[in-house]
Formats: sequence, C-alpha cells, structure tokens
Amino acid sequence: MVGQGLGRAGLNKRLHAWMLSKSSARYERAVAEHKRELLGGLAGDVLEIGPGGGVNLAYYPPGVRWTGLEPNPYMHVYLRKSAQKLAREISLRQGSAENLEVEDSTFDAVVTTLVLCSVTDPAVALSEILRVLRPGGRFVFIEHVAATPASRTRRVQRWIRPLWKVLGDGCNPERETWVAIEQAGFERVSLRHFRVPFPVIGPHIAGLASRKSD
Repeated sequence: MVGQGLGRAGLNKRLHAWMLSKSSARYERAVAEHKRELLGGLAGDVLEIGPGGGVNLAYYPPGVRWTGLEPNPYMHVYLRKSAQKLAREISLRQGSAENLEVEDSTFDAVVTTLVLCSVTDPAVALSEILRVLRPGGRFVFIEHVAATPASRTRRVQRWIRPLWKVLGDGCNPERETWVAIEQAGFERVSLRHFRVPFPVIGPHIAGLASRKSD
C-alpha cells in the first residue's frame, strides 16, 4: 500500500529518479561524442533543464556558471552528489520547462538532453527557452525522437506509448521534436539525426539553435 505522504505519483517520481541516477554506461558511450562537441564549448551562464542525476556535469568546461532546473524533487540529492564529486558549484531550482520563472535574456546557453520528449507542451517550452536566452545565445539539445513514419520502430513507439509515458514520467517516444525546434523561431537551427543501439528510443537528434543577435 502506498503511503499517504507519498502517493502513486510521488512513488513514480522517486523510482524514476533512482533509475536515472543509474544512468546507462552503454548509452553514455553512444552519445559521449555528441556531448563533448556540444557541451564542451559552452561558456558563461548555462541553464540545463531536466539535468536528471547530473551526468552532463562532467562535460562542461570549468568556468561555466551552471544552473539546473529539475522538476523532480527526488532527483536533487543525486544532482548534488554528482556536483560534489566533480567539485563543481551549482545552482539548483525546481520548476517546469513551460514556466522557467527566469527573467528575459538571462543565459548564454540553455541545454536539454532527453527532456523535450516529456514536457507537456514542447512549443511553450521552446518559447520559454528562446525568451531566457541572451541575444546570440545558443540552445543545445540531444533528444530521442520519433522514427520514420512507416518504419517498424515507429509502429512499436506508437503501440508502447501509453505504458512508456507512465514508466518514463511522461516521456512520449513518438514525438517529432526536430519539427518543433525548427518552428520555434530561432534564427538558425543546425541538427543531425543519428541512432543509438537501444530499442524504442534509438532515433536521436543532436544540435544547436541560436537566438538572433541584437
């Protein structure tokens, strides 16, 4: 029986936090090159939305002033442990991608990895990302996305989506995230499609989008 103080939703979030904290070494090897390329060149004030257990912290240059917006409160303890292990100072907030509660033009870069699959409204989240970027700022992303429409993987994504969303804290494996990014109003979008050796979430995109300079 689930305790009254936690509830089923809270139990799911706590379980999801524990699972993400045990991030797959195999998955990290598959995306490490993309992360080194995209995160290793960032500087200044960086907001990472949905940083999970902090696996990306190791890829940032030492001088980055990092702020994490993590909506799952049970993830915060893992984030702080990761930061302590790397001797990195962090600023941690709780909130949602659709309502960042940050002033306009605050950050030099915003980062999401495996996040836009689970936000309630990707268009609103991307609008918020664009708003909080400074002129010329960059949005950096690595996301799993929908497979080719007629493919077997796409049929599996569609079939498993209801269960996947429950187990994955709202994750939608069939989301065409690249379309949303390209339509979000960034001045320039550069992205590539690639695959990782995992079922359901194999199709990925990685890239950056920039806000227009003044």
